[in-house]
Amino acid sequence: MNDSDQARPAAPDEEEFKREVEHKEARKIKARREREQNRRVWFGLGMFGLVGWSVAIPTLIGIALGIWLDMTFPSGFSWTLMLMFIGVILGCINAWHWVKKESQRD
Repeated sequence: MNDSDQARPAAPDEEEFKREVEHKEARKIKARREREQNRRVWFGLGMFGLVGWSVAIPTLIGIALGIWLDMTFPSGFSWTLMLMFIGVILGCINAWHWVKKESQRD
């Protein structure tokens, strides 16, 4: 390749091809960025659901078991309230565990 080849201006077809490639590259970069943002949104919604169910399931199990104990073994205190409270505590610990685990993964 000599100096005259380097100094020669690009042909119109080459310029058009270059612009087209640059345009496609910009579109791909934008699509990747949007895809990553969508993943974050879905991850957040999934985590929200996971935390909700992690608290709700132990609470409901505690309530059901408490109702059964209150009907089967009547006493001066409410098994339902006590087991509901224990279920909420266990659910919060469970949710904290999942959030901590997922945040360490990133």
